[in-house]
Amino acid sequence: MKKVVVELTGKTLEKTSFGASFARFRELGLLLFILMLAIGVQLRNPSFLTMENLSDMVTNTAILSILVVGMMLVIVTRGIDLSIGATLALSGMIAALTVSAYPDVHPLLAILLGILVGLICGAIIGLLVAKAGILPIIATLGMMNVFRGTTFLASGGKWVSAHQMPSSFKAIATGSVLGINTLILIAVFIYILFYYFITYTRTGRQIYAVGSNPESARISGIQNDKILWLVYTIMGGLSGLAGVLWVAKFASAQGDTAVGYELSVIAACVLGGVSIAGGSGKISGIILGSILLGMLNNALPLINVSPFWQMGIQGAIILIAVVINALVKRGVDRNNLMRRRI
Repeated sequence: MKKVVVELTGKTLEKTSFGASFARFRELGLLLFILMLAIGVQLRNPSFLTMENLSDMVTNTAILSILVVGMMLVIVTRGIDLSIGATLALSGMIAALTVSAYPDVHPLLAILLGILVGLICGAIIGLLVAKAGILPIIATLGMMNVFRGTTFLASGGKWVSAHQMPSSFKAIATGSVLGINTLILIAVFIYILFYYFITYTRTGRQIYAVGSNPESARISGIQNDKILWLVYTIMGGLSGLAGVLWVAKFASAQGDTAVGYELSVIAACVLGGVSIAGGSGKISGIILGSILLGMLNNALPLINVSPFWQMGIQGAIILIAVVINALVKRGVDRNNLMRRRI
């Protein structure tokens, strides 16, 4: 029995080594592509690599990058969440309505309120997926419409505009610490927190185990239902946080806020090497994916690319990234198969 365990462990470690090599190769290629893109855009427009533009680009990408962390955990468990845009809108709207009715509310309480709304939304979806057994794409698609409708009901179909929000609330996104925008600092904190969570905690490792092989995870004693409920709840909480940050940044809360934004979040995950098949994804990868998507959104207008072409170029780059990842992974899997001892 012990011999079998040792052999299986050896094979697992060997496979993990190939997986790590594949991830490093993919991330290095993505980094080189980002550098080449930056140089190419700079040659076309010298204002691209200025500190002011880089600061604006990173600030504009901060909210996206926060959502990408949660989406990575969901995709790692072989799921998908199409409701994050609606959750973001609902959380932002409730926070905006609250601060407009009670201007003296501390901004931190507004953030906590948005996170709480997001956690509730995520927990509901988690129950539908984990306990009711509804497919993630169906559960999140249905709840997306529920959350979006609730946003319109809460606001009465009206907007909450800048003059209705206190300056302290808008300062959440416009403020800075040591010259660094608050949104960037919050995003950095989220990444550090979740890097520790998935790398050094037992629950973090169990998330990957569930995504890699649900049946094996269940046999080994992992409660798959709790893990699935957890990742969707985390995704909801991050969406709630993003909702408050979004409304503070744009000083406007609307019923149709962030419509379709979930597609950009999924795209950043795919660019960062998160496998749609589950079980694979790294913090360093999604950072690069977020940077690339943010760079495309910033760079293409600077070089006077038509808005219609911008969408096509972004789609082509995402498709190329997926194809390259699939081809390289196929080569790695073939190499693993040839090295197996029968």
